[in-house]
Amino acid sequence: MHKRALFKNPWLPYLLLAPQIAITVVFFLWPAYRALEQSFFMEDAFGFSRQFVALENYAALFHDPGYLKSFRTTLVFGLSVTALAMSLSLMLAVAANRVLRAATAYRTFLIWPYAVAPALAGVIWYFLMNPSLGIVAYWLKGLGIEWNHYVNGEQALIMVVIAATWKQISYNFLFFLAGLQSIPKSLIEAAAIDRAGPARRFRTIVFPLISPTTFFLLIVNLVYAFFDTFALIHATTEGGPADSTSILVFRVYNTGFIGQDYGSSAAQSVILMAMVIGMTIIQFRYVERRVTY
Repeated sequence: MHKRALFKNPWLPYLLLAPQIAITVVFFLWPAYRALEQSFFMEDAFGFSRQFVALENYAALFHDPGYLKSFRTTLVFGLSVTALAMSLSLMLAVAANRVLRAATAYRTFLIWPYAVAPALAGVIWYFLMNPSLGIVAYWLKGLGIEWNHYVNGEQALIMVVIAATWKQISYNFLFFLAGLQSIPKSLIEAAAIDRAGPARRFRTIVFPLISPTTFFLLIVNLVYAFFDTFALIHATTEGGPADSTSILVFRVYNTGFIGQDYGSSAAQSVILMAMVIGMTIIQFRYVERRVTY
């Protein structure tokens, strides 16, 4: 039997929900509506006048080679960051779940990067991989790799992928570790008695039981790679060289605030929002079927 919360005053539930509803409307729904509206207009740089152009802003985007290149860059960047951050954090969580000595210190050191701001994470890796001063660039040179992300677009993309992955590993680690610790030890022991090896136990017991955590982190990491990495890229490469690290969210900023083309910038933000919504729907529609609750 389920108990229901009863309020003597019928307006009290709405009053309690009002702050959250107000925040959602002011900071989410209203900006989304304004972006959608603005995408159908062409405005001057000062916003004093505008002209209705219907879908011309959208048509111009899909005829722009630079914007199409940003699509490819975003997909490569997003999928790389998500795959690396989740796989590495799962490996570290499995190790932390088994380590006995200095377990607290081990977990603390792994959590620390999460407290670092994205812009600062970008600056850290910017200096580590600096061709003249960076220790990582020095090590790569010793291996025969000439590292210079100022002129090499592929190396610049690799650098921002590494920085974004390093920043996100701690967040994933916390959830994976919590999921691993919630698995009953009796299941693992029973499988070990049945002579199942560590790899088979992980594949048939552990991973299916943490699939809800994995599914949640998959969505969070994709959204992070698409949206929350703007500050990191702005602090390291500013989209360069030659737009090789200009992902969609950075291009929205560059078009609107640098290029002063507000209509095109709004159209890009609407397309990006539609992409993320569609990607999330696909994940809940198809990927969630493999989740074991």
